[in-house]
Amino acid sequence: MDIQLTQVTPPKIHTNIQSVILTDETFAKRRENFLKKMKKHQIDTAIIYADREHGANFEYFTGFIPRFEEACLVLHDNGECYLLLGNENLKLVHKSRIKAEAIHIPYFSLPNQPMVNEKGFAQYFKEANISPDSRIGLIGWKLFTGTVYENSDLFDIPYYFVDEMKKYVAKQGKVMNFSPALLSPIDGIRTVNNANEVAHYEYGASLAGIGLYQALQNIEIGKSEKEIAALLAMDGQPNTVTTITATGDRFTNAIIYPRDKEIQFQDHFTLTVGYKGGLSSRVGYIVEEPGQLPNEQTNYIERLAKPYFTAYATWLETIKIGLIGKEMYTRIENTFPKKDYGWWLNPGHFTGDEEWLSSPFTEDSSAVVKSGQLFQVDIIPSVSGYAGASCEEPIAIADDALRSELKNSYPEVWNRMQTRRKYIKEVLNINIADEVLPLSDTVAFYTPLLLNKTLAFNKKH
Repeated sequence: MDIQLTQVTPPKIHTNIQSVILTDETFAKRRENFLKKMKKHQIDTAIIYADREHGANFEYFTGFIPRFEEACLVLHDNGECYLLLGNENLKLVHKSRIKAEAIHIPYFSLPNQPMVNEKGFAQYFKEANISPDSRIGLIGWKLFTGTVYENSDLFDIPYYFVDEMKKYVAKQGKVMNFSPALLSPIDGIRTVNNANEVAHYEYGASLAGIGLYQALQNIEIGKSEKEIAALLAMDGQPNTVTTITATGDRFTNAIIYPRDKEIQFQDHFTLTVGYKGGLSSRVGYIVEEPGQLPNEQTNYIERLAKPYFTAYATWLETIKIGLIGKEMYTRIENTFPKKDYGWWLNPGHFTGDEEWLSSPFTEDSSAVVKSGQLFQVDIIPSVSGYAGASCEEPIAIADDALRSELKNSYPEVWNRMQTRRKYIKEVLNINIADEVLPLSDTVAFYTPLLLNKTLAFNKKH
C-alpha cells in the first residue's frame, strides 16, 4: 500500500448533533434475547452487577447506572426482575426501562449512610425470589479467558456479595460467571446492535470527533493542556475514558489529567476523548514539517507514523462482514509486525456504552464480524525513542438491511455517515467496503505534525 503525507482537504465537521433515544422496542428485544441465552445455558437466575466504572451491562437493560453506589439486576428465566439498590438509587426503580421490583440493600450505599432495612444477604436473596437450588449466572465485566482460567469460576464482583451468594446456594445450587452471554466476541448479545442502537451510539462517537477536531485546530505553542482539554468537553455528556491532553513527558507527579503545562515547540503531544459510542485519539509532534522534528526523531514519519497509517488503512480496507477475527490479526501482523512496532494489545475491539467491551481480534480467534457491530480502529504501537502514533476512531458494520433501516429511520445519521464515507474514499483514497459506516467525522484524518493542520496521510491512487 502506497501511503503519502500530503496537503489534504479537511473533513466536514458536523454541528448540532441530536441525541437518538433508545426505544422501548429496543429494550424489550434486549431482554428477550437475554432470556433466550439464559435458557440455552440453563441459567435459572442471572445477576448483573454494576458500579460507576462497571455499569454498562446493568445499563443495557435498565437504561441507567447506579452512579456512586453499587447495584444488581436480578433476572429470572421466567422474566421476573428485581433491582437491588442502595439508598440514593431506590428512586430510580420507577425510571428503569425494564420493569422491576426494588429491593433496598443499604450495604450498596456510601460509607456511614443510614443502614435502615439492614438484613442478612440471605433474606435479600429470598425477597428477590432467588431459590437456593438455582443455577445462578453472575455477570461483572470480565470474561477471564486465557490459558489458565476459562470463564466460569472467577468473578470480578465484590467479594462480600459473591461469598454470600455462594453460601446461599452451597448445598444445592451453583454459581458461575455468565459474562460471556453479554460480552463474548463470538456470540455475546451486546456485541450486535440494531438500527436504533447504531444511531444512538453515533451521537457520542460524533461528539468525540467534533471535540478532537476542535482541539487539533487550536493546538498552538504556549497554550496549556487545560486550554486544549476544555475544547473536548461536549454537550455535558459523560466521558467513557479519562480525557487526555498531554504535551511532552506524560504523568509527571503521577498526574494523569490535563495540567497547566504549556505546549512547547518539538513536544510530542497526545490527545484522547471518548463518549458513549466511540473514542477519538491522536499522537503527534508540535512541528510544522518533518525537518523540524527533534534531532533523535527526524525519521519519525518513515520509521513509525507512515507504517502505522499503512496498517490503519489496511484495517479499514480489510474489515467486512464474515471476516474471522484471526484473519484481521494476521493481516495487521503481516503489515505492521509486532516485533518491529511494539503493539501488544488487540488490533481493534468492540465499543458501545463503554470504550472497550471485548475484542474478536486475537491470534486464534474464531469470532466472525457481523452486521450491527461497532468497532474501534485501535492499534497502539510503541517504538523506543519515538512518540507513538494514533488515529483511533470508531466505525460500524451494517449489511444491506441495516443500512436501509438507518437510511429510512435516521436520515440525518445516515447522511453524516455517507459524507464521511465519501471523504475517506475520495479524499483519503481508502477503499472501504459498503458495510463500513464511519461513526465520527475524523475517521482516518491523521495529521502527525500538529502545527500543520492539513498535512495528513492518504493513500496514493
